[in-house]
Amino acid sequence: MTASFDIFGRLIMDHELHRDLIDALGETHGESEQRAELFERLTKEVKSHPAVEEHALYSTMMRKPETTDETRHSVAEHQEIEELLNDLAATPMASGAWMTKFRTLRERYFHHIDEEERENFPDYARYLTAEDEAHMRAVFERRKRAECAEAEVTPELLEDAKAEHPRQAWSFPFCALISPRSGAAT
Repeated sequence: MTASFDIFGRLIMDHELHRDLIDALGETHGESEQRAELFERLTKEVKSHPAVEEHALYSTMMRKPETTDETRHSVAEHQEIEELLNDLAATPMASGAWMTKFRTLRERYFHHIDEEERENFPDYARYLTAEDEAHMRAVFERRKRAECAEAEVTPELLEDAKAEHPRQAWSFPFCALISPRSGAAT
């Protein structure tokens, strides 16, 4: 299972960076340059991550009847998180509403990544073949670079998103190499 732990380890590295960015963002105030920069970085990181995860891991797990339901659940949570990010981007950073929406995003995102790490990844590892693992490694590396380059902040209020775009499966990788707190390469 060395290779499967490699893919899960890479995804968890992304999650750790996201946790650091969210924690740092939660300590900012008002419409500051620091808040704007951290939010843009977080948004690009979080929007690019699911594309890699969905293409490298979830596409494989959807083909396995034992993991289809939990995989669909995670993909739906990816959609929800993107909508929350877009809603936050459409909210003035200096408003009280921004911090309220940020707390909701933090809670939902931490729930999602904790669930993946504690429940999904160990379950998925039981069903992977050597061919699955080789496929995931190749897809992960290729998609990571492409998705990071394309990710962007897209302001859209949640109520507008729900009216205009019915839920659909969508995708997000790891764009930055430096942790905002430590300055160390991740």
